[in-house]
Amino acid sequence: MRVRELSVFLPCYEEEGNVARTVECAVTVLRERDLDRFEIIVVNDGSRDRTGAIADALAGEYDEVRVAHHVQNQGYGGALRTGFAEAKFPWVFFTDGDGQFDLNEIDGFLAAADEVEVVIGYRLQRADHLGRRVNTWLWGLAVRTLFQLRVRDIDCAFKLLSRHALDEVGPLTASGAVISTELLVAARGARIPIREIGVHHYPRQAGAPTGASVKVILRALRELVQLRLKTWRRG
Repeated sequence: MRVRELSVFLPCYEEEGNVARTVECAVTVLRERDLDRFEIIVVNDGSRDRTGAIADALAGEYDEVRVAHHVQNQGYGGALRTGFAEAKFPWVFFTDGDGQFDLNEIDGFLAAADEVEVVIGYRLQRADHLGRRVNTWLWGLAVRTLFQLRVRDIDCAFKLLSRHALDEVGPLTASGAVISTELLVAARGARIPIREIGVHHYPRQAGAPTGASVKVILRALRELVQLRLKTWRRG
């Protein structure tokens, strides 16, 4: 297996009801895998609840866990950029801190990494309410139309990348959800092969998603247009 050292990071925003379960599951799963070393980074994106305090307590309990705190919320893109910057190992994996994915499904990603440097998940069936699924479908349609990006699930938060691929992609700039589109468009531009693997998606056990708020949607649309203009200028 090519992946011997792995950084895993979990972006979290107001996930006090989920972060402990998600981190403890990650520790258990990764300790059972054939890895030489791993780390788990909780990116606390300016949470106003007890997410940060719980994450700090977990870091005190588990040697493999550490926390990166944002004083103020920087958005999903900001959380991902921090996770990529904090990761110290040659392979980087991320999934959300809300616990809607089963980290045991990382096995297929680790195996695929023997052949490619970017492995992305797609949700076999979304465990979201109808309104959120409609928003996601419309968003995917907009991205496919603007960028001709042919992947099944652009924003699935279950991705494994090599540090080399991240370096080839270059610095990411989006502060919101557009960062997933920016990452995949840049990978295509750098001619980096991508493998897609289906993963299961589970209902939230606590808390509420924030990605469908009007503020978040408007920022995403603005950044999507900015990204399209930037790629046009690059030719």
